[in-house]
Amino acid sequence: MNTQVHPVDERLPAGRLTALGLQHVLVMYAGAVAVPLIVGRALNLTPDQVAKLISADLFCCGLVTLIQALGATQWFGIKLPVMMGVTFAAVAPMVSMAQTTSGQAGAGLIFGAVIGAGVISILIAPLISRMLRFFPPVVTGTIIAVIGISLMRVGINWIFGNPVGPTAPNVVNPEYVKWLTDAQAAAGAPGSAIPPVPKGFSIVPTVPNPKYADLTAVGISALVLVSILLIAKFAKGFVANISVLLGICIGAVVATAMGLMTFEKVAKAEWFDFVLPLEIAMPIFDPILILTMTLVMVVVMIESTGMFLALGEMTDREVDQAALTRGLRTDGLGTLIGGIFNTFPYTSFSQNVGLVAVTGVKSRFVCVAGGVILIVLGVLPKMAALVESLPTMVLGGAGLVMFGMVAATGIRILSAVDFRNNRFNAMIVAVSIGVGMVPLVAPNFRQWMPHAIHPLIESGILLASITAVALNVFFNGASRDTSAAVNAARQADAH
Repeated sequence: MNTQVHPVDERLPAGRLTALGLQHVLVMYAGAVAVPLIVGRALNLTPDQVAKLISADLFCCGLVTLIQALGATQWFGIKLPVMMGVTFAAVAPMVSMAQTTSGQAGAGLIFGAVIGAGVISILIAPLISRMLRFFPPVVTGTIIAVIGISLMRVGINWIFGNPVGPTAPNVVNPEYVKWLTDAQAAAGAPGSAIPPVPKGFSIVPTVPNPKYADLTAVGISALVLVSILLIAKFAKGFVANISVLLGICIGAVVATAMGLMTFEKVAKAEWFDFVLPLEIAMPIFDPILILTMTLVMVVVMIESTGMFLALGEMTDREVDQAALTRGLRTDGLGTLIGGIFNTFPYTSFSQNVGLVAVTGVKSRFVCVAGGVILIVLGVLPKMAALVESLPTMVLGGAGLVMFGMVAATGIRILSAVDFRNNRFNAMIVAVSIGVGMVPLVAPNFRQWMPHAIHPLIESGILLASITAVALNVFFNGASRDTSAAVNAARQADAH
């Protein structure tokens, strides 16, 4: 009888397990905390609420990682060394939702969409392998490229300042504001012949905002970007893998030295606090937004399929249909849990899959240790407050790298597409990217269209996805051979 333990099920000594688990956490940490920062600030939430988003996100990352790596009942968990984190693929649609409706109402719409998409993803997990034929490389690569291009706007706004709000390119002339205030006061005086100011009257910003494109902010963003590039170029192994995180740390140190980053919120934060469900906003269920998020989850689960198959090959453990379904169902369960805890959709982090190949450590209990560490970080509010205190200028340089890598992943997948012998593929990519850019370039294009369809057409990713799938079926049909789609998914690390 062979009692030898498979490397995936090997239990390592506690010290080594903790060190390797911490390494997995550090590799994914920058990506894990970036999404709540992006979405929280897009929603104009308070610093305390953004800090709660970060805590909840880290907590859910750890919880879903435990489910995926340990397994939970016969329905959930692929039982491989997988770290789960919030997917970047959902950022652009969520930012679009936030720009349409901000504050807690917008947060409620996002969390409702996440919960709805999570439930649907659990139900459709067994069907995803059958849908692979609708997502060949020409479709998957186009969608991921559009996701990266859409996200670049966020990173650029981090560097220069937002196009609306206190750091907009222009502000209202103070002299005009004073005149309008005086006119309002005079119109309200007894016996005044001056008519009242019309309802909704506003002054157009015309004066350049000194806070926009400030050279200090641009310089710090450039420092972060250069630091990341130098570390990636000259460092080796683990240090090179966390180049983004180290670049952010260098930018934070410089910003602190210049008095641009302070720690009052960190000092006020509690040392320990439980993460509670629905603490930020109650979910609001909008069918169109749920559909949008579900389509994003389909793309994410297609990518996860490739990740799981590749991981099975790395660890010499067969990933059969049942195991694949359990893994994909956990993506849906993680997304459902994320919505309940007021965070976002979850998927397997491919940079951690790459770390398995780099280190050669195949034990899933390393990721279990990483999950426990993430849960501990999630209940330490001071850690979340520290991350929230990072100025956007520090994140700007890192944003160009993180979001640009998403677009680069799409381009890499498209590089394997046959454009020479199939002239239709170029047409599919060209038209889909063009349609996906409409909301980015002309955000008000929908002003004369029925309001009911606005949520459906304001996401460039959704428009590009629908266009790419429809054009591919029209020009190429739906091939029964899914190997090309799986190979494309294996290349996808756009999280």
